[in-house]
Amino acid sequence: MADATTSSISIAADPERVMAVIADFPAYPEWAEQVKTVEVLETGAGDRAERVRFTMDAGPIKDSYTLDYDWAPDGRSVSWNLVKGQIQKAQTGSYQLIADGDSTTVTYSLAVDLNIPMIGMLRRKAEKVIIDTALKGLKRRVERGAR
Repeated sequence: MADATTSSISIAADPERVMAVIADFPAYPEWAEQVKTVEVLETGAGDRAERVRFTMDAGPIKDSYTLDYDWAPDGRSVSWNLVKGQIQKAQTGSYQLIADGDSTTVTYSLAVDLNIPMIGMLRRKAEKVIIDTALKGLKRRVERGAR
């Protein structure tokens, strides 16, 4: 698996509110631009999704894929791994939340390997675009609902 691409953003809300938006998979198409459909396949403790199928369209990369989620007991992080995908052969990612006064610093890490050849520099650039778009969408969604 390739090295992960990581980025952070500050969101004006507490970690619980941020994690509630992250955990609300059916709402992703409303704020995560590349995500077109989401289906929660399995839930676990606290009704948190454990297996989720996504359909995404990120310009040149279109895929339908399934991820398994692992939620931290403290509610401050979640990680995931690819179960299966059409063009992805591997994906690992995580959100880490750190309270910072009245706001939360959210760090998103993502590493993707594709079934099609892609130069590492282009793969990292695509990961960066996906991460930045997701973080900005998450910030808009949380802050709009937090007011």
